[in-house]
Amino acid sequence: MSYKVASFFSGIGGLDLGLERAGFKVVFQCEVKPFCREILEQHWPGLPLDKDIRTLDDAKIPESDVWAAGFPCQDLSLARMGPRSGLRGAQSGLFHDFMRLVRARNPRGIILENVHGLLSSHGGRDFAIVLQALDECGYDVAWRVLDSKFFGVPQQRRRVYIVAMHRGWGSPAEVLFEPERGDWDPAPRRQDGKKSPSLFQTILGDPERGPLVKSIAHCIYAESARHTGTDWSRNYVWYPDGRVRRFLPTETELAQGFPADWTRPRHFDERQADKIDSLRYHAVGNSVTPPVAEWVGHRLMAALKAQEAKSLSDLAAAE
Repeated sequence: MSYKVASFFSGIGGLDLGLERAGFKVVFQCEVKPFCREILEQHWPGLPLDKDIRTLDDAKIPESDVWAAGFPCQDLSLARMGPRSGLRGAQSGLFHDFMRLVRARNPRGIILENVHGLLSSHGGRDFAIVLQALDECGYDVAWRVLDSKFFGVPQQRRRVYIVAMHRGWGSPAEVLFEPERGDWDPAPRRQDGKKSPSLFQTILGDPERGPLVKSIAHCIYAESARHTGTDWSRNYVWYPDGRVRRFLPTETELAQGFPADWTRPRHFDERQADKIDSLRYHAVGNSVTPPVAEWVGHRLMAALKAQEAKSLSDLAAAE
């Protein structure tokens, strides 16, 4: 059986790509930014694509088993300078528009992704609002902070994933937590001794000709192609002769777990290369890491199938 997904705040499709790799079928997307919509249309041609969740009529959303949403993080991020607006902000506050649609349709499962700053915003009160909203709609909820570097991606990127299951459709804790120790869990503590070198200090590349890079990148933020963000000051490529450059757009895609040139428009105008590169940096920095979404998707798929089998067994026993 193929379970269907409706995607909101789709960006360039990080959640969508990961969930499709896990066996889900994406049937709907919603994204406001024109550049991101262009990329979505390249990879999911012909799919229903709405542009504004604030005016979206729930009747336009195809029947879907799971709703996935990486709602905006700008007002929640710890990287933001100054006070955080949290869920009162114009961007992150769009979570309330998403919940308006949830109340109207009540999908079986929900996946939410955001910066881990959501957990501490306004002393935890914003996260309590998220949990209360889901609970009032009839959902059991589990959450976990997952780091992309433990999913085969050369980037330290900690994000909170929230899985909500409508009551009677399985346990969200079984989706996000495994009883066995996985490869990404800390190894048993060893005796004190020489400290292992940081992965950020481990250098890869040709020491004589270059290029050289750190073995793992710091979190890639959404920022422009110019040297205006913390990402560029921490993530760079250098050469033994002293040359230094920032990551290319394709390199940021790979560090985020996307295929190369995922965000390169099909009709690339070289005369607008700087502008397009800036849009690509922003889009990748705002995106969800597909391998993490895939891991969550596989476990959610297993939970849905198990509940489906149990329901059929209970029905057969009742007859």
